Amino acid sequence: MFGLTGFQRDLLYVIAGTDKPSGQTIKSELETDLGDEINHGRLYPNLDTLVDRGYVEKGTIDRRTNYYAITDAGEELIHERREWEDERLDEEI
Repeated sequence: MFGLTGFQRDLLYVIAGTDKPSGQTIKSELETDLGDEINHGRLYPNLDTLVDRGYVEKGTIDRRTNYYAITDAGEELIHERREWEDERLDEEI
Protein backbone atom coordinates (compact mmCIF):
# COMPACT_ATOMS: atom_id res chain seq x y z
CA MET A 1 0.00 0.00 0.00
CA PHE A 2 3.04 2.23 0.37
CA GLY A 3 3.40 2.47 -3.40
CA LEU A 4 -0.06 4.02 -3.72
CA THR A 5 -1.01 7.66 -3.37
CA GLY A 6 -3.40 8.69 -0.62
CA PHE A 7 -6.10 9.20 -3.26
CA GLN A 8 -5.56 5.67 -4.61
CA ARG A 9 -5.83 4.29 -1.08
CA ASP A 10 -9.09 6.19 -0.62
CA LEU A 11 -10.39 4.71 -3.87
CA LEU A 12 -9.43 1.23 -2.73
CA TYR A 13 -11.28 1.64 0.56
CA VAL A 14 -14.44 2.96 -1.15
CA ILE A 15 -14.41 0.08 -3.63
CA ALA A 16 -13.85 -2.47 -0.85
CA GLY A 17 -16.80 -1.08 1.11
CA THR A 18 -19.24 -1.06 -1.79
CA ASP A 19 -20.62 -3.90 -3.92
CA LYS A 20 -19.27 -3.38 -7.45
CA PRO A 21 -19.67 0.40 -7.61
CA SER A 22 -19.59 2.29 -10.88
CA GLY A 23 -17.03 5.01 -11.38
CA GLN A 24 -19.76 7.59 -10.82
CA THR A 25 -20.75 5.94 -7.53
CA ILE A 26 -17.13 5.95 -6.37
CA LYS A 27 -16.82 9.61 -7.37
CA SER A 28 -19.99 10.57 -5.49
CA GLU A 29 -18.96 8.68 -2.34
CA LEU A 30 -15.52 10.29 -2.26
CA GLU A 31 -16.90 13.75 -2.94
CA THR A 32 -19.27 13.30 0.00
CA ASP A 33 -16.55 11.93 2.28
CA LEU A 34 -13.81 14.39 1.30
CA GLY A 35 -15.97 17.44 0.70
CA ASP A 36 -14.21 18.21 -2.59
CA GLU A 37 -15.19 17.83 -6.22
CA ILE A 38 -13.27 15.12 -8.05
CA ASN A 39 -12.88 15.47 -11.80
CA HIS A 40 -12.90 12.58 -14.24
CA GLY A 41 -9.33 13.33 -15.29
CA ARG A 42 -8.17 12.47 -11.79
CA LEU A 43 -10.57 9.64 -11.01
CA TYR A 44 -10.31 7.30 -13.96
CA PRO A 45 -6.52 7.26 -14.43
CA ASN A 46 -6.17 6.38 -10.74
CA LEU A 47 -8.79 3.64 -11.04
CA ASP A 48 -6.90 2.31 -14.06
CA THR A 49 -3.70 2.24 -12.01
CA LEU A 50 -5.42 0.11 -9.35
CA VAL A 51 -6.72 -2.22 -12.07
CA ASP A 52 -3.28 -2.44 -13.73
CA ARG A 53 -1.66 -3.34 -10.41
CA GLY A 54 -4.21 -6.10 -9.80
CA TYR A 55 -5.87 -4.57 -6.74
CA VAL A 56 -9.18 -3.87 -8.47
CA GLU A 57 -11.15 -5.70 -11.14
CA LYS A 58 -12.97 -3.70 -13.81
CA GLY A 59 -16.10 -5.10 -15.46
CA THR A 60 -19.02 -3.95 -17.56
CA ILE A 61 -22.48 -3.07 -16.25
CA ASP A 62 -23.79 -1.83 -19.61
CA ARG A 63 -22.44 -0.22 -22.78
CA ARG A 64 -21.54 3.01 -21.00
CA THR A 65 -20.91 1.95 -17.40
CA ASN A 66 -18.16 -0.07 -15.75
CA TYR A 67 -18.04 -1.49 -12.26
CA TYR A 68 -15.05 -1.89 -10.00
CA ALA A 69 -14.52 -4.68 -7.48
CA ILE A 70 -11.77 -5.33 -4.97
CA THR A 71 -9.55 -8.33 -5.73
CA ASP A 72 -7.96 -10.70 -3.24
CA ALA A 73 -4.70 -8.80 -3.70
CA GLY A 74 -6.51 -5.53 -2.95
CA GLU A 75 -8.07 -6.98 0.21
CA GLU A 76 -4.67 -8.26 1.31
CA LEU A 77 -3.19 -4.82 0.74
CA ILE A 78 -5.85 -3.22 2.94
CA HIS A 79 -5.29 -5.77 5.70
CA GLU A 80 -1.53 -5.23 5.59
CA ARG A 81 -2.00 -1.47 5.75
CA ARG A 82 -4.36 -1.71 8.71
CA GLU A 83 -1.96 -3.98 10.58
CA TRP A 84 0.86 -1.51 9.93
CA GLU A 85 -1.32 1.39 11.15
CA ASP A 86 -2.30 -0.55 14.29
CA GLU A 87 1.35 -1.27 15.06
CA ARG A 88 2.25 2.39 14.68
CA LEU A 89 -0.64 3.53 16.84
CA ASP A 90 0.22 1.06 19.58
CA GLU A 91 3.75 2.45 19.69
CA GLU A 92 2.62 6.07 19.90
CA ILE A 93 -0.25 5.82 22.38
